[in-house]
Amino acid sequence: MREDEDKPGVVSALVRSSFLVNAVYAESAREYGLTPQQGQLLCVLMAQPYGMSALGAVLRLAKSSLTELVDRTAQRGLVRREADPADRRAVRVALTKRGSELVEVFYTATCRRIEELPATLGGDERDRLAELLSRVVRDNNVPMVFQERDEAPPAAHG
Repeated sequence: MREDEDKPGVVSALVRSSFLVNAVYAESAREYGLTPQQGQLLCVLMAQPYGMSALGAVLRLAKSSLTELVDRTAQRGLVRREADPADRRAVRVALTKRGSELVEVFYTATCRRIEELPATLGGDERDRLAELLSRVVRDNNVPMVFQERDEAPPAAHG
């Protein structure tokens, strides 16, 4: 490997790490019979039910794509649509019992796999990496799609 490949710039490093995390996430989803998008949907719903518009914003999906995703996931018995108690005209998407059970094991396995990616970094390096990546995510208003267990869930609207 050439030295310049061993020390990529920030753009290359971010893109390559994105591909790496996406590949691990997709592999984990496949092992649990999910598409990566279904895995994301279930992980988002772990915190609480969401209205369709809020869910679309969090997942960054167009209304038609979100509707198809929710439909496919509901057909598998993993999510359900329910009336929104705050607005009887609106619906929320919530996990079913089966969906809750599946997402627990999927989430745990996926976290374990992603946690292994920076295994060669020391504790201080891992803390610094988390700090820097958190700042990039925060500064770019990336919605909460996958959260640590000790992070508070984001507020869901509409």
